[in-house]
Amino acid sequence: MSGPKVRFTVQLAEGASPESFVVQVHPEWAKRGAERFVKLVESGYFTECRVHRVVEGFMAQFGLAADPKVYALWGNTAILDDSVKQSNTRGRLSFAMRGLDTRTCQVFISYGDNSVLDSDGFAPFAEVVENMEVADKFYSGYGDAPPGGGGPQPERIKKLGNAALEDFPKLSYIIQAEIMSE
Repeated sequence: MSGPKVRFTVQLAEGASPESFVVQVHPEWAKRGAERFVKLVESGYFTECRVHRVVEGFMAQFGLAADPKVYALWGNTAILDDSVKQSNTRGRLSFAMRGLDTRTCQVFISYGDNSVLDSDGFAPFAEVVENMEVADKFYSGYGDAPPGGGGPQPERIKKLGNAALEDFPKLSYIIQAEIMSE
C-alpha cells in the first residue's frame, strides 16, 4: 500500500527554467517518516528550501526552512525512529538524523548505493520515480557542510533561514512541493 506521489518543482540554477521530479511515498517502508514527510509537504514547509548539502556520488540534502520561525515549528519536534525495511539505494529518500529518535525535517536523496547507512538506522520512506536526472543536477559546487567542505553551515540556516545563504547564491532550491492528485 503506497502513499501519495509528490511533485517537486525546483530551480536548479539562476536563469534556468524550473524542472520537476516525482517522489512516491511508501508508508509501508517507514510509517512515521512517511507521515512526517507528507505533513511537511502539505504545510508548504519545503517552499524556497535550498538544497544546502550536496555530496557528489553520495546524496543531496534539504529541509532547512527558508523562514527560521517555520523551522522552529518543525525542527524542534523529533519523531521516533522507524525500523529499516528498505535499503538506502539510488533515488531513495530518508530523514537525516544525529542519533536515536532525532529525525525532524531534513531529508536526503541517495545518489548511489548508500546501503552502508542502513545499519545506522536511516530508514527510507520514499523514492524518486520520475526524473531522477533532475535531482542529479542539484548544484554541488560548494560541497559538504563544514568542516568537510565549503558548503553552508546548517546551524546558521536554522537560526537565520535563507538569510544565512547570501554567500551561497548558486544553491538549487525547491520552488514548490505538492501532493499530486490521483
